[in-house]
Amino acid sequence: MKLRMLSDDDKLGEIRRLYFAASRDSIHNDLAKALDLLKSMSGEEQRERATVYMEGLAEMRKDWSGRARKKKKQKR
Repeated sequence: MKLRMLSDDDKLGEIRRLYFAASRDSIHNDLAKALDLLKSMSGEEQRERATVYMEGLAEMRKDWSGRARKKKKQKR
């Protein structure tokens, strides 16, 4: 099996896919993968294009983590 290096456009596409496929159960892994992809991008311009998806993933993690904590506090 041949492995190929992803272009910056492929990396952006994968970050976008992670954004739209994210769920409460997968958000932490999705965000970690997206950060790795972002760090491996070659140019600042490409990273800026990914900003909207990265901010969205971070917001989803914040929202879903906050709700889980609130539910745990209410059960006490």
